[in-house]
Amino acid sequence: MRSPFDSALVTNSCVLELANGERIELPAKRWAADPCLGDELMLARCSGPTLDIGCGPGRLTSELTARGISSLGIDVSRTAVRLTRLRGGSALRRDVFGRVPGEGRWQHALLADGNIGIGGDPVTLLRRVRELLAPDGRVVIEVEPGHTLRRGHVRVGDSTWFPWAWLGIGALEEIADEASLRVVWAGAHDSRHFTELAAS
Repeated sequence: MRSPFDSALVTNSCVLELANGERIELPAKRWAADPCLGDELMLARCSGPTLDIGCGPGRLTSELTARGISSLGIDVSRTAVRLTRLRGGSALRRDVFGRVPGEGRWQHALLADGNIGIGGDPVTLLRRVRELLAPDGRVVIEVEPGHTLRRGHVRVGDSTWFPWAWLGIGALEEIADEASLRVVWAGAHDSRHFTELAAS
């Protein structure tokens, strides 16, 4: 089965259509480019084995590899896995809720580019990420600049509808607490906001 993001990764263009008719253009060109200053805030938090969840075309996975940090990208998109490997990163086609190598041993997990929205329920996703991390592991998340948690069904092009969520920085602490996590760091660059969570 094709991922709805496959064509976006090839064309560097991606628009999410919401069930209410709203359309949100995603920064697909940034995903395909080299890491930028905002990305550096996330990369700098990763000092040990890192799992890049929803790695897309692999800019973060490959950059960590180039820095000598063991990293693995996972994505449901075959195209994403191929592009990550072409950039020199390691990647596997995996669903984060399925079987993932190194479960319980990752030092860091990345949820960049809005991937906290995977599955439409950030609490469920963060609880799953906790299972993938070592006991002292941490998850680095890119969140929205707003104050709320928003859920809905979206599609890309003519794909089937799938659940997604947008987690605003103002709703983060409540969501983290429900997942038995706590905020240990926060940073921002331009309109992008990042945070790091550890077990509470």
